[in-house]
Amino acid sequence: MSRTGKQPITIPDKVKVNLQDMQFVAEGPLGKETIVINSLAQVTVEDNQVIVKRVNDSKHARQVHGMTRAMLSNAIVGVSEGFKRKLEINGVGYRADVKGKNLVMSLGYSHPIEVAIPEGLTVEVPEAGKIAVTGSNKEMVGQFASQIREWRQPEPYKGKGIKYAEETIIRKVGKAAGGK
Repeated sequence: MSRTGKQPITIPDKVKVNLQDMQFVAEGPLGKETIVINSLAQVTVEDNQVIVKRVNDSKHARQVHGMTRAMLSNAIVGVSEGFKRKLEINGVGYRADVKGKNLVMSLGYSHPIEVAIPEGLTVEVPEAGKIAVTGSNKEMVGQFASQIREWRQPEPYKGKGIKYAEETIIRKVGKAAGGK
């Protein structure tokens, strides 16, 4: 049995859960998330808990079991607490700003880069060199943060670029000057 899949998901007081026709809907203070349930997983809601079981013991059913439980848990956490991904911009002249529904970044190119912020996400620039992406959908938050990072990945010599706040860049020693 899947270690992840067999754990029940506790539903917080501020979250409403609805299950019908292989669709799981979680509504909370931060929004609404809908998950389509695979036919190999069996989901029940009882006593303020969501329980996921698998239909049979095939390899595919075992894979779906843990994944379904993780997706349902992420939906419940997302609508109650939300997800946040922080990025840091390092480099002289590198900066970001939110203008309307776009994130505008200066990353050393000849033009500023404008990235449209997807519906359901909020992007903040709390201070120079920092970006915070928040939302109720974990996949969307991670995907958008990854797209931002791709514009200027951190390089190992000077550390310039966009990196995740918790990421460590392994620095390399540059070329030795002079020598005989």
